[in-house]
Amino acid sequence: MEKSPNQQTPQRSWHLLDASKEPLGRLSVKIAKLLCGKGKVNYLPNLDLGDYVVVVNAASLLVTGRKEEKKIYYRYSGYPGGLKEESLKSLKARRPEEVLRHAVLGMLSKNKLLKKRMARLLVYRGAEHPHGSQFK
Repeated sequence: MEKSPNQQTPQRSWHLLDASKEPLGRLSVKIAKLLCGKGKVNYLPNLDLGDYVVVVNAASLLVTGRKEEKKIYYRYSGYPGGLKEESLKSLKARRPEEVLRHAVLGMLSKNKLLKKRMARLLVYRGAEHPHGSQFK
């Protein structure tokens, strides 16, 4: 009889993805599935059994169509007149890691496991990353 998984015994593996190979949406779906652990046999929605995901080359992130000019990100400070807006093109030039984080965050379920899952997403602007020893 197989033992059911619990939070104390997750078998986490590491995945390396390249952001310059796929469009933003398709890459975000793959990342969200890996962070949740949906591809595993012992997946349970109430347990955090997902893997670590390292994404490189976020600066050369692909988007299709006219999203670079048309897509707008909003932030609100909480003060009157504090609504700020920024296009995808300027956010990608300033902080390309945040574009990918925002897309993945929108695809994960909003519950107690969200912060733990997002902590396992590691995004880097270039091709170098300090997690080389994690990959076999």
